[in-house]
Amino acid sequence: MGQAFGTNSGERQCSRKPFVSGIKCPVCSKFVLPDDIECHLVMCLTRPRLSYNEDVLSDSKGECVICLEELCAGDTIARLPCLCIYHKGCIDQWFEVNRSCPEHPGD
Repeated sequence: MGQAFGTNSGERQCSRKPFVSGIKCPVCSKFVLPDDIECHLVMCLTRPRLSYNEDVLSDSKGECVICLEELCAGDTIARLPCLCIYHKGCIDQWFEVNRSCPEHPGD
């Protein structure tokens, strides 16, 4: 007499933890637990925008990670507190929908 698959009384039960999905914050793009989303949204929406220092580049500095174009001598740039630099126009547009550095969103 054979037993049907999976009916063995000595079979070990799977002990996986239940999957808890997060909700993606539309402000900072972090995934937040459903119970915490309201508080998180209030914090994101009321956090002030980063300030930056405006300057004109004297030397080329690689590329702007927002537009992917070169940061050339003579370009007006914005230097954030984390020392990342971007074209001023690029970071101004970025700040219209995001409130953090494109390269350091958790700071």
